[in-house]
Amino acid sequence: MDRRSFVATGLATGAAAASGLRARPVSAQPSPASSAATPQQQAFELEELTVAQLQDGMRTGQWTARSLAERYLARIESLDRAGPALGAILEPNPDALASADQMDAERRARGPRGPLHGIPVLIKDNIDTADRMHTSAGSLALARSIAPRDAHVAEQLRAAGAVILGKTNLSEWANFRGKRSISGWSGRGGQCRNPYVLDRTPSGSSSGSACGVAANLCAIAVGTETDGSITSPASICGIVGIKPTVGLVSRAGIIPISHTQDTAGPMTRCVADAAALLTVLAGADPRDRATRGAAAHVTDFTRACDPDGLRGLRLGIARKRYTGAHRAVDALFDAALTVLRERGAVLVEDVDLATEDKLGDAENTVLTYEFKADLNAYLRSLGPDAPMKTLADLITFNEQNGDRELQFFGQETMLRAQSKAALNTPEYHGALVRCRRFARTDGIDFVMLRHRLDAIICPTSTPGRPVDFIGGDGGGGTDCTTPAAVAGYPHVTVPMGAVMGMPVGLSFFGRAWSEAVLIKAAYGYELASRLRRSPRFLPTVWPV
Repeated sequence: MDRRSFVATGLATGAAAASGLRARPVSAQPSPASSAATPQQQAFELEELTVAQLQDGMRTGQWTARSLAERYLARIESLDRAGPALGAILEPNPDALASADQMDAERRARGPRGPLHGIPVLIKDNIDTADRMHTSAGSLALARSIAPRDAHVAEQLRAAGAVILGKTNLSEWANFRGKRSISGWSGRGGQCRNPYVLDRTPSGSSSGSACGVAANLCAIAVGTETDGSITSPASICGIVGIKPTVGLVSRAGIIPISHTQDTAGPMTRCVADAAALLTVLAGADPRDRATRGAAAHVTDFTRACDPDGLRGLRLGIARKRYTGAHRAVDALFDAALTVLRERGAVLVEDVDLATEDKLGDAENTVLTYEFKADLNAYLRSLGPDAPMKTLADLITFNEQNGDRELQFFGQETMLRAQSKAALNTPEYHGALVRCRRFARTDGIDFVMLRHRLDAIICPTSTPGRPVDFIGGDGGGGTDCTTPAAVAGYPHVTVPMGAVMGMPVGLSFFGRAWSEAVLIKAAYGYELASRLRRSPRFLPTVWPV
């Protein structure tokens, strides 16, 4: 039995033993979604194709940028608008086909600009585009807002020749509005659904980007993260996600939460595609002071995709903090450790990160202070004719439109942020010092130096919970996102298997600017395990 068969068998056995449940196919389950969830059975010509394979097809004339865009747009129509109605796309780009035509003409005249030339990409709806698309963070308050300038991320994509296919749904305001929130829900877009099991959360806040990639609605996508918003939905939607070091990718033109933790990053179906996308997104930008040191760390990250890259890497197992919550996930993690060991990694046990125990409310304090300051600055950047000028305006709008915006959960987080003073207060500075100490100095840095580690590994999350419009779905469940998020350090997740049809990921995180090492480790594991599976759009998980 080869490694792929061994691991897949082990995952299925562990999941079944843990629960006695299985996910039934659509045809076997009475459900409102059952009759609609059949288009996935139809063959899709671009199913699971990589960026390199799409480029090969354009080079040989099998496809053009326009034909790729047309096929993905048709896929969006059949699965996102109809069929299982995934709710991943807020709006397709009305200029996508014109952009694709331009890239085709340029390819004929001068050849491709690079690996992303003509590649269709979806971007999260908190990333500015100065075109006919809106940038709203999923809110009705900004539903008509059109940015005066592209975000740096959008500029980089266009410069690389990528075709921006549309904007993706998200947890409204990147899940920073109120208590008992519902991951993947926005007032503007409604509920995004997990393409693996439709009544389960896609997690958030980059839910639409994760769902779009998982369901093959695009080739690649861009998400954003403050704490878990790339890595958690990537894990729960069975894809690869990279949260870069804060400062490697510009945040200019991205609706903010926190200038100490926010970053954009790749969401793809394989590590090589994520590395190619990160290579395009990374770089210094005068509009974002955090990127001043980025140039020294920008490289072609695809060079880190070494088939034998795991050999000799020292990987610390964060077992104490991030296992024990779900025995089927623990079984998958044990199988992953076997793969890593067999591929030559040196596994170090008893690596303990106590970051979350020591932070207290410090992270939330920093985020609420920075949200008010940073969001007000963003709203000012939209110009004098912008519909909303301040966070206070947004709060008032939500109150006045409560039947549409506040019907499921409130805006307590916004109200708390509005009550905060300027960033020069002792409370803010004390919380920021605490975050940096326990996430960086006494956290990831200390553990990695003590054990001479290249990366820390653990399960990314437990399986996604059911969507709950009454109590709130609580996001993706137990996950490991906080240490790297608070530190501003990189984090990569890659598919580790599935529990009753619901994917979970394996995480690699480490010190600042260690993206290449993490990509090398993730690529080696992905190549040895090959656990990415296309979704089947199951309506639910049901007892046998």
